Amino acid sequence: MSGIERFAGEREVASPADMEELGRQLGATLRPGDLIVLTGPLGAGKTTLTRGIGAGLGVRGPVQSPTFVIARTHPSEVDGPPLVHVDAYRLGSPAELDDLGLDVDRSVTIVEWGRGMVDGLADAWWEIEIARGWSGTGVDNACGTSNSYVQDLEDTAPRTVTVTRRP
Repeated sequence: MSGIERFAGEREVASPADMEELGRQLGATLRPGDLIVLTGPLGAGKTTLTRGIGAGLGVRGPVQSPTFVIARTHPSEVDGPPLVHVDAYRLGSPAELDDLGLDVDRSVTIVEWGRGMVDGLADAWWEIEIARGWSGTGVDNACGTSNSYVQDLEDTAPRTVTVTRRP
């Protein structure tokens, strides 16, 4: 069993560099058979976190979004498990995910957009939810604040990362 249990709960991540570092720390604890579902809106940091996990696992990169190929396997460069990185955004059902023939037992598998899709792959998995938030930036979108700087502020705003064991 992996050591990801120590990451359970909620934490604030201040920057993309910190998100990647969190991923490195997570990756160093993961073992073959670990399945992680990443949930969050576009641009939340799912692939940035996965890039860090790949670095922590010592896999061959670059780790980038598998949106157009659906799944990528990154072999280990340090005799560890491979990283299988899946983007389930364009998949229509859990059956389509199952049809990919993923080797969940012998790899670390990360499924972006995988909520409600992985039930048949494993009895239990870890869900990591990344929420974008203003967290003190002073921007109040509900009041109609909008200008050329809003996107920059949103991109650099801290994220809330919640790690939960499922089911």
